[in-house]
Amino acid sequence: MPKNISHLSGRKGLTDNLFEKLSESAVNDGTPDKEALEEIAREFLIGSSSTYGTTTFYDFLKPGNKGKKVYICNGSVCTCAGTQDELKSQLLNHFAEDEIGEMCCLGRCHENAAFHFDGKNYSAKSEKDLQAIIDQGGNNWDNYMVQSSGKGLLTEPIDSFDDHYKLLGDILRKGQDDALSVVKSSGVRGRGGAGFPMHLKLGFCMKAESDLKFIICNADEGDPGAFSDRYLLEQRPHHVLFGMMVAGYIIGAKWGILYIRGEYPESVEIIEQAVDQLHSQNLLGENIMGSDFEFNFKVIKAQGSYICGEETALINSIEGQRPEIRVRPPYPAQVGLFQKPTIVNNVETLAALYPIFKYGGEEYGALGTGKSFGTKLLSLDSAFAKPGICEVEMGTSLSDVVYNMGGGFVKPVKALHIGGPLGGLVPVSEIEKLNVDFESFSANGFLLGHASIISIPESMPMIQYLEHLMEFAAHESCGKCFPCRLGTKRAQEMLDKAMHEDYTIDRQLFDDLLHTLEIGSLCAHGGGIPLPVRNALMYFDDELKAYFN
Repeated sequence: MPKNISHLSGRKGLTDNLFEKLSESAVNDGTPDKEALEEIAREFLIGSSSTYGTTTFYDFLKPGNKGKKVYICNGSVCTCAGTQDELKSQLLNHFAEDEIGEMCCLGRCHENAAFHFDGKNYSAKSEKDLQAIIDQGGNNWDNYMVQSSGKGLLTEPIDSFDDHYKLLGDILRKGQDDALSVVKSSGVRGRGGAGFPMHLKLGFCMKAESDLKFIICNADEGDPGAFSDRYLLEQRPHHVLFGMMVAGYIIGAKWGILYIRGEYPESVEIIEQAVDQLHSQNLLGENIMGSDFEFNFKVIKAQGSYICGEETALINSIEGQRPEIRVRPPYPAQVGLFQKPTIVNNVETLAALYPIFKYGGEEYGALGTGKSFGTKLLSLDSAFAKPGICEVEMGTSLSDVVYNMGGGFVKPVKALHIGGPLGGLVPVSEIEKLNVDFESFSANGFLLGHASIISIPESMPMIQYLEHLMEFAAHESCGKCFPCRLGTKRAQEMLDKAMHEDYTIDRQLFDDLLHTLEIGSLCAHGGGIPLPVRNALMYFDDELKAYFN
């Protein structure tokens, strides 16, 4: 059935998109009604159980979302900062309990007290601030430090629109093979977490024969604590669009799709304006700049699901299916969106193509260390003296990032959770041993991932953080494979019971559960979530052993 839905959805393609139809049906009430779902099912020749099953998956479409007027960020940074309970008590002075929902995360990790209201994201540090926002709305633009150590490629002063697309014209004149060779010489690897060489992925799709191909920008930055993609989408939109056009040209794609988090409404608006600018300059459509290159953009606003950051779940989502992961092979480069060859890349990976072509692949590749080339953006949360975005050359010491660029901590911190929920949980005592590159983190038993940094305060019990982590993992599991669907929930239940009842966790049973998640899960969500838990059990045994037998 999923393949059939893929073909049926593909009949109308992106211009009359099934997922967007489902999203639009929920605009008035927060969730679609039965009649609307049945009408959409008839239009796309699919069963109403499919439309119902899809919409009930997403946080902002499911029946429980009906009537919500305001959403509190429940991301890990805001949780660790301890700002959200007071925020909710203040919101209860303005809204009924059932009008308040949750979002994870809003990308305001640098300041906390984050919430979503009337289509925009805000932070309110006082009841007076909150009252003004509710009464007047208005400007919600946030400021945070953006800095670089060494050569800043994604943080340097922004080039003009004309400079961006003059460079594109040069690329189109030289041809696809030359463009791919530049990407290869740069050595750039995926910045979303997997670290797969970009040129290999592009090369696989370039060779695939098809009448239609797609390039997808995975802007579903769901890792709590991460806001580097948000920075690029909002402050470097033409870096992202340029990168998509170059990648699309290399593989022969006619469509570029930006799948942007519903939790980032400002990012959606800014990217749509940038796409309109390209249209106004006749840089989209057929025969771009007098070449045979044909390309268009489609911006899709997601509806609240962390698992859509996994490329095959994201593809299912665009097709209007329940966003469960697909078993691979086949890989998306051969069989992707609407069963056509598709490349999915992270925002930062695509944005890196602009400096790569501006300065040359070899110059970019000369930066970094080992097999980690170029630069990396890191997100520093509110526990740092200088929170915000910092860009460093791969191989930079983590201690330099933390104590020099970040200015150290404004409160006692015992560990850093780096790289999202599936990333490594690094004790402060281990910071000196690590460099910001894939190999250093892997060799020391951690994972660089997205390079977001969540600071776990000394005041927060580690078991509380682990329970929060497993609660997130259980909520965001797509449910396709039982090790992840059941294992994350059982782990959360055991941790919660050990915290609040006279119960100790059987260490062997818990270890078996983590092992089953690692080897039995179909994707990195279930397979990766044991890593930070094992890090915690290793480095914080003295604190945790009271909860285990």
